[in-house]
Amino acid sequence: MPLRSILVGCALIVVGIVVTLASDSSSATSLIPAVIGVLFVILGLAARMRPAIAHHAMHGAAALALLAILGSLGSLIGRGSTGWALVAQLATIVLTGAFLYLAIDSFRSARRARAA
Repeated sequence: MPLRSILVGCALIVVGIVVTLASDSSSATSLIPAVIGVLFVILGLAARMRPAIAHHAMHGAAALALLAILGSLGSLIGRGSTGWALVAQLATIVLTGAFLYLAIDSFRSARRARAA
């Protein structure tokens, strides 16, 4: 899971940078996916460097994914986004949603393995 966290983080960083450059935005909000991505990378690296805290870091990454999904959905629904903002929000929802699904599956598998 730490590698997946790093990969999703890198993808979100790319989304944030591409959307900011493509939209010629001067608003810091266009970089929100990149900020979330940096947090995913930090959590993934922390889990890889310190295996003793890996489960805590990955639970933090799963919580971050849930917050990113809810925040993006709330903004999407509340504002009715269009253009590049819509692209950024949908990409954030898809990437973090996939990560959250994989994280939950991983947590369930680990629990089953411990019980066996």
